[in-house]
Amino acid sequence: MFPLEPDRPPLPLRPLADPAARQSGPRPTRAGGPVYRGLPRLVRLAMWVIAALVIGGVLGATAPTALRRLGAVAALQPGLLAWYTVRALGFLAYLVVAGSVLYGLLLSTKILDAIAHRPVSFALHKDLAVVGFVLAALHAVILSADQSFAFTPRAILVPFASPYAATWVGIGQLTFYGLAVVTASFYVRRQIGQRAWRLLHYLTFLVFIGAIGHGVMSGSDSGSVWAFWLYLVPGAAAVFLLVYRIVVSISARFSRSESARPVGQSPLITRAPLAFPGSRVNADRPGPTLD
Repeated sequence: MFPLEPDRPPLPLRPLADPAARQSGPRPTRAGGPVYRGLPRLVRLAMWVIAALVIGGVLGATAPTALRRLGAVAALQPGLLAWYTVRALGFLAYLVVAGSVLYGLLLSTKILDAIAHRPVSFALHKDLAVVGFVLAALHAVILSADQSFAFTPRAILVPFASPYAATWVGIGQLTFYGLAVVTASFYVRRQIGQRAWRLLHYLTFLVFIGAIGHGVMSGSDSGSVWAFWLYLVPGAAAVFLLVYRIVVSISARFSRSESARPVGQSPLITRAPLAFPGSRVNADRPGPTLD
């Protein structure tokens, strides 16, 4: 054994980090991004109460009349029940898809980061896309039970083969297949990578535009005032958020380029004059020599 040197004390042992303290510590946040604070408890309670009152008021005002009319239709013309169901599912699918698009834009612009955790927001964005896809699938399947037009399985599955408004129904069919691709991309995000997933996710805007075109041009309720506002408000909100996202992205890139540039440096690229051996430019500086 080697003796310890008397003039060199042993190194102190570092204490092990407490796992509980490490987990309870503050989570790192992205530089320049909003920090999650959440809504106050009273505000959240008030929002839930207002939402319950609005939903209860709408159901209380419309449910008795709707049920009475559905009962009359079922007694007199049972075949029209499928047509009413198709219309209702179409509007529900459009609203849910619009909610998913708007929520995705809010998520990409980081507006929601101050009141909701990003993983929760992303999960809700995905769930809305899945629910919209299921409602759109039911909207297409129940067409086979509609007696107004002969919707065969081929007419439902093959684009532009519909016996009714073939062009705009075909656009709706392509929209449904695009929605299926976007919905499936959530489950293969790790396999295809973030960049490919983001590029594929731009298909959502075409899906949203196709859903509006399909509903307005082939829907039987497009002339109603309530249907006009139902299409206009989500569409205008999506355009506003998209423009806002583009402006914020361009501004962020310009700020990063300005901060990366050294102070006092001109944005124009300038080069010093070349000095060759024997030239008068920079005569006091020796020119390059070849070995």
